[in-house]
Amino acid sequence: MSDSPPDAPAPAPQPPDASRERIIAAATSLFADHGYDGTSTRRIAAEAGLNMATVAYHVGGKPDLYREVMLRAHLAEQKVLTDALAAFRELAPADPVAAVTGLVDRYLDFCLDQPHIPALWMRRWLSDAAEFADLEAAYARPLIEAVTDTVRETVPAGPTAAPADVEMTVWTVLWSTHGFCRSGIRADVPRFRAHLRSLVLRDLGLGARDARDQERG
Repeated sequence: MSDSPPDAPAPAPQPPDASRERIIAAATSLFADHGYDGTSTRRIAAEAGLNMATVAYHVGGKPDLYREVMLRAHLAEQKVLTDALAAFRELAPADPVAAVTGLVDRYLDFCLDQPHIPALWMRRWLSDAAEFADLEAAYARPLIEAVTDTVRETVPAGPTAAPADVEMTVWTVLWSTHGFCRSGIRADVPRFRAHLRSLVLRDLGLGARDARDQERG
């Protein structure tokens, strides 16, 4: 029998810092609703139920907090698009129409599920947080290029269609979806989904199914 002591149990994973997560959650909501320029650190602290010193200790200044919020938004968007593009590549050779509509659906559902992300980017389009001009190049541009390149390489042009401006089609989906998620007709999802599908299929020269047919499946 060995005299060696039993192995110590592995330490339990440490939970994320609760105060830091409260601060980031409060900042995310406020930046989405009021913009970076319209949100003060004092207001973030009040929303999180903490004092200013605690906010500074956990996240630094407001610029550091904004970068953290935008990084998290980017990583969430990057993950859903990486998964969606993998599914798209698998389906597109056999059924490009289903692949395109599936990709559109995945992005729309993501934005509906996490409406703060479209809101954060729409704020930037209104010249909010202008001093963070690098975020478009670091976050938005690589995702746009990934989707554009994948669609362009995988989906054949329709037999009678002029060559599509795939990049502009991708931007159109982005602008339309973000705007819809912040609009007064947000409850009318099936109608918007059918319209967006038809728009993209038509733009890519793949034709447009009847909206009722698109809604099945």
